[in-house]
Amino acid sequence: MNISGSKSFSKLCVSASLHLCVVIVFAVTLVGCGKRKPPVPPKERVLQKVEIAGFQRGNKVIISWKMPARNADKGSILNIDRADIYRLAEPLNSPQSLTEEEFSNRANIIAAYKINDDDFGLKTLQYSDQLQFAGQAVRLRYAIRFVNASGQKAGYSNFLLIEPAARVANTPSNLTTSLSQTAVSLKWSEPTANIDGTTPASILGYNIYRSPSETQPARQLNQSPVTKPEFLDENFEFGKKYFYFVRAVSVGSQAEPVESAESPIVSLETIDKFPPSAPTAITLGVGQNMISIFFAVNPETDIAGYSIYRSTDEALDKAKWQLLTPELLKTNTFQDKTVESGKTYFYYITATDKFKNVSEPSDVVSEELP
Repeated sequence: MNISGSKSFSKLCVSASLHLCVVIVFAVTLVGCGKRKPPVPPKERVLQKVEIAGFQRGNKVIISWKMPARNADKGSILNIDRADIYRLAEPLNSPQSLTEEEFSNRANIIAAYKINDDDFGLKTLQYSDQLQFAGQAVRLRYAIRFVNASGQKAGYSNFLLIEPAARVANTPSNLTTSLSQTAVSLKWSEPTANIDGTTPASILGYNIYRSPSETQPARQLNQSPVTKPEFLDENFEFGKKYFYFVRAVSVGSQAEPVESAESPIVSLETIDKFPPSAPTAITLGVGQNMISIFFAVNPETDIAGYSIYRSTDEALDKAKWQLLTPELLKTNTFQDKTVESGKTYFYYITATDKFKNVSEPSDVVSEELP
């Protein structure tokens, strides 16, 4: 046997083995790099559920829902294009429970509510469904579902069940306002019929609402329905503008209170043109070379101060009496030190409010300095 040839053959085998190992390692590396992970389901871009609420007001059902916030990943809005609003009219004796499949087969889409970019951020949206009364008692079942721009639909919201009442009073009319020193007075005409045309109007009372603008939410002023078509708003401030409306309150199908639609909105700018009352209970006290003046504080809450006038001639026109307080007096006491012994002095006082309304002169009081 050729020993050198044998050695060459051995070297060749070793070299081939090394190349084969490199190829195998490289192949394993490629397989490891190209290994696929388990498939991940695509992210759902349409919110699956939304909660709705609602109530009857007059001849409408008001449906509301809160929009989702913006996406946290890309800062973009959720891929929602519209909200489809569904309604199913069913007999009152129908089962309360209903599957989504049954609802989907029987309900009608009554509106496709377009969603805008600025509707997101937990904003509450509303839709009003106009009621039609045909003299038959029904239960209305509502739901909404979001739809994206590609037409993909989310799951249904919760079901909202409403048993609309037909004998709900029509809207109050002829709302008027008037202003006094102490209150805004509201009066209106009572409705004479219900929304279904029946008479007399079913009226439990009235709720009164006020808002600082036409766009801001209104606040109910009364704690319980008032029984007369009039109301005094005593919690107002002069110098502000207010918007008022009134709703009648009737008894619903489940004995719950149901409001009518609101009356036409009436605005009022509360400009204070009312002078305060004249100061009272004025007393004088004589001291050494001075006369002290005391009087009761005015009952009005917007008093800016007082003015004190003096004369030695009671018959003199009051407009010509001497003003002792060039600046409004902030207290209810004053000391007149510009007096002379042996003379009689006459005084009167006026009150001025912060809107520069001046009261009538008080009663005249007098004192002689010894």
